[in-house]
Amino acid sequence: MKAVLMEGFGGIEVLKVGEAERPVAGEGQVLVKVFATSVNRPDLVQREGKYPPPPGDSEILGLEVAGVIEELGPGVSGWQVGQRVMTLVGGGGYAEFAVAYAGHLMAIPESMSFEEAACVCESYITAFLNVFMIGEFKDKQAAILHGGGGGVNTAGIQLCRALTPASKLIVTASPEKMERVKEVGADFLINFRETPDFTETVKEITGKKGVDLILDHIGAKYLAPNMNSLAYKGRLVIIGVTSGIKAELNLALMMVKRQQIIGSVLRSRPVPEKSEIVAEFTRRALPKFADRTIVPIIEKVFTIDQVADAHRMMEEDKHFGKIVLKIQ
Repeated sequence: MKAVLMEGFGGIEVLKVGEAERPVAGEGQVLVKVFATSVNRPDLVQREGKYPPPPGDSEILGLEVAGVIEELGPGVSGWQVGQRVMTLVGGGGYAEFAVAYAGHLMAIPESMSFEEAACVCESYITAFLNVFMIGEFKDKQAAILHGGGGGVNTAGIQLCRALTPASKLIVTASPEKMERVKEVGADFLINFRETPDFTETVKEITGKKGVDLILDHIGAKYLAPNMNSLAYKGRLVIIGVTSGIKAELNLALMMVKRQQIIGSVLRSRPVPEKSEIVAEFTRRALPKFADRTIVPIIEKVFTIDQVADAHRMMEEDKHFGKIVLKIQ
């Protein structure tokens, strides 16, 4: 099968399109003929040799796919060959065929294209898991979502607008992306280049109360302003550490305000746990995609042969929303 291969680890120059052995669906798995996948930040980190796939998963890049079920593995029921599906995968998305656990599949609504469906599983499920399941975000609460026009951030804004329409959303973004972030649904915008310490701005917006939830992928650099911006019993959910892994923490403030800091990753979670997350997302969020309340934001669709250009766009942070690879 055609797939994106890597000649060692490093920059985009290690990416090559070639032939790989077609995977075989094991117990509880299906083989998916992949029509589209998307580029996610962890793909770049894995390409650099810093984010290996979980044991037993494909070494090929790609964390989500949209396509058609080609074969059912042993023990799989409730799904049919030829059915349109989107799914998380532990690896292997940048290829013509990928294996996925049946419990991680979602049927693609008739209203969605394969390219749109390829955007859903990694970014939207990550946002849903951390904002609603872990962060316990409720309507009429306030949140800070860091990340401007990135895939998880735009997904988080869209999900909040659809599931908690009366919530107050504060979003940090670069100046060139602020207008588009506002259009997606942010209530208040903070230019992170001009205001790296956003504590006072958040106090002004919230009347000194602070926010109930912060979704952060920045890490060390934002720890102090994040904690200062949290309300009583507020929750900081950390899903990335792009600015570093070490920072000082005022434990007394955290104790007095009964704040929580929660670390979270999706890829390395056990298969049954991912199945539970997918089931909850299917129940609560997927109907919003089916009726087009939520439409995935796609910056550009590249062909598999243009994978280096797709990675370059993400590295240069020139995208807004998702970058898609069309496989078939």
